[in-house]
Amino acid sequence: MKRAGTLRLLSDLSDFSGAARLRELLAGDPAVRVRWSPDGRHLLLLRHPGAPAPQLLVAARGPGAELERAWLPGHPPPLDAFFLPGPARPALVLVWGSGLAEVWGAGVGPGWRLLQSTELCPSGGARVVAVAAPRGRLVWCEECQAGVEGRLGPPAAAFSHRVCVRALEPSGEAVPTLGRTHILLHHCPGFGLLASRRDLFLVPTATTWPGVAHILLVWSPGKGKVMVSAPNLGLVHSKSLNPGRGDTWDFRILLRGLPGLLAPKQPLTVHTWAPTPQGLLLLDFRGTVSLVHSHGGTRPVGTLHEAPVGPQGSAALGTFHGTLACVLGSTLELLDMGSGLLLERKVLSTDRVHLLEPPAPGLEDEEELEARGGLRLLSAVGLFRVGWEAPQGFELPSAEDLVFEEACGYYQRRSLRGTQLTPEELRQNSIFRAPQALASILQGHLPPSALLTTLRVELRDYRALEQLKAQLVAGDDEEAGWTELAELEVARLLRTELIGDQLTQLNTIFQALPTAAWSATHRALQLQPDGDGRLRSQAPPDVWKKVLGGTAAGKESPGGVLPPFELLCQCLCRLEPRWLPPFVELAQQQGGPGWGAGGPGLPLYRRALAVLGEEGARPEALELELLLSSGRPKAMLQAVGQLVQKEQWERALEAGLALGPSSPLLRSEIFKLLLSEFARHRRLDSHLPLLCRLCPPDLAPAELLLLLRTHLPDEGGPPTPFPEPGAEPTLTVGLLRALLEQTRAQGRPSGPVLSLYEDILWDPGTPPPTPPRGPMTTLQAADHPGLEAWAPSGQGFCVTDKS
Repeated sequence: MKRAGTLRLLSDLSDFSGAARLRELLAGDPAVRVRWSPDGRHLLLLRHPGAPAPQLLVAARGPGAELERAWLPGHPPPLDAFFLPGPARPALVLVWGSGLAEVWGAGVGPGWRLLQSTELCPSGGARVVAVAAPRGRLVWCEECQAGVEGRLGPPAAAFSHRVCVRALEPSGEAVPTLGRTHILLHHCPGFGLLASRRDLFLVPTATTWPGVAHILLVWSPGKGKVMVSAPNLGLVHSKSLNPGRGDTWDFRILLRGLPGLLAPKQPLTVHTWAPTPQGLLLLDFRGTVSLVHSHGGTRPVGTLHEAPVGPQGSAALGTFHGTLACVLGSTLELLDMGSGLLLERKVLSTDRVHLLEPPAPGLEDEEELEARGGLRLLSAVGLFRVGWEAPQGFELPSAEDLVFEEACGYYQRRSLRGTQLTPEELRQNSIFRAPQALASILQGHLPPSALLTTLRVELRDYRALEQLKAQLVAGDDEEAGWTELAELEVARLLRTELIGDQLTQLNTIFQALPTAAWSATHRALQLQPDGDGRLRSQAPPDVWKKVLGGTAAGKESPGGVLPPFELLCQCLCRLEPRWLPPFVELAQQQGGPGWGAGGPGLPLYRRALAVLGEEGARPEALELELLLSSGRPKAMLQAVGQLVQKEQWERALEAGLALGPSSPLLRSEIFKLLLSEFARHRRLDSHLPLLCRLCPPDLAPAELLLLLRTHLPDEGGPPTPFPEPGAEPTLTVGLLRALLEQTRAQGRPSGPVLSLYEDILWDPGTPPPTPPRGPMTTLQAADHPGLEAWAPSGQGFCVTDKS
């Protein structure tokens, strides 16, 4: 069904005070400037200098008196006027080019009264050229005269302006007053100022020096940053600008420190600027609409069917529900902001039309709540809502129907039946009690007290969430607000079924605010470190079941969306890599059948390794810790093999000793691996006591020697008592003695001798007695002629006469 753009009449202006004068100014002056108060109860019309009286009109909707002001010739009207939000009711601020500012407030009774009159430029000699009111602040651009900035030549005269700000501060009145002045920029060109609900845009004007007329600035008070952007060059730079910390910038120094911004480029040719909640819209003379975001980036939105008729042609821009609304003369065009396609085009009855943003969230009255979700179009005919309307015959389902339809999808995803569930089946089948209970609550079957008790926790969380949203809209402590919002959202998602959109949303939060997301997960899992460097958890099994559930082995998640366990491992690897192995070890202890641990599919340590990247590209230390903490035999042997390659003998031995007697086969495999290295070289000799402790108690001496013989290096020649110079020393019986003694620690077995070496191993260690020696006789070489060949003359050999 195709939706249709509609103009719904909200008011024919008869409910505004001074309705006749209001219609007269709207119909007679095409250049009148229109402002709408944040609560939608007041309309302000300001006419240009030289216009007939009254130059200022403030009309109140409902009870209240209008405010009309007129200034005599020689006394110019205000340069601009704004509504600033207050704690009880909005304040009206009038600013003159001379620097005079007046703050007016609507009292409890009818009428307006002056609350404050102040000079924005107390030093004198300055002239206000532009003013805006972002987020409860008053910002203006003033031109400093020669007496203030010194005598200026032609080049320096282009940078004779400065931008200042004053914030609304609480006072004893119902409406706050303006605080101290802070200078944001000095030695800058004359900027035009445009404010959205969150940001202030400083844009070039017709009098801006051409060398910098392609640059615009975006100041975000909540973030304390200013973005310097050149849309035609595609360049964006960010700098800190927080008046609360005393930040200020010399515009010339600011540009010199940002490379590429001063490249020769044509100035921005903009017909109309329009601030919106999404950013700043700009319409050029070819009819192309672009959007400048708060981060300084620019993207094209679309091209209008008609282009503006010259610089004096009227144009108005606005956005609602992803739709761009543009009024050129008496034509209204609606474009999709995502694709730029023309959705609808309407011809209006007048060309004197103003587009207004809807009231701020939380400040609407009942009528505005009903009309929420569209722009406001104001003309002399009345106040209209621009929005989309469903076709006739389309009815929204009731709350009860929505419950059963949502339950159908929920149960269908978990059902093994081939047939499709229907809402009628859920209504009649007594098995599905949850949707029936919720439907009965919505039907009012439960008394209000019982319903309030049931929903008390949800209502408290909802209220806290709404207060946090209001804080973010106001721009107070924005970073802490976003962090808290992310924590609340992660905690909520962990209470749901993490599939589909919920899992995608969880991935988005972890990518945007990883620290806040992990903090919420840390609390949900109740993780606490112990003194041994491990983690323990007191979270219920249901929470771990959601965290450890994931895709089947070998299947990749669609669209790059990670399962919860992989998402947490990726976040830990980025924030605290040293806690990743203890977390995986704890997860393996918590896992149940079918949770991703202890069930079919990849083990958890393999899933964690997959997050670190492909084999060979992973951090070696982290991969080794994951393998050692996995407790899996294959992983442990792989880890010990890596330690052996790195010659980290002590750690390899400790990994085997840490297994304990509960894993005798794995200990035996690790011992055999290290024994083979002990047989090949002597770099393990200093760790022989640990190797002896690792020796299996049931290993027989014959098996030990057979293992050693298998891994001994091949002899290249006859054995020699000493190694060749520079050669690796060979294994000796002295080094083997400790291992052989370890094998007899269980005691000498009873029964027949099992091998030829048994008598050696259980020898008491005392050498045999020395045989008696007889008298010494000397053998002469003559008695043995064969000795002359190798015995020197005159020398004999002593032998023992045993006869």
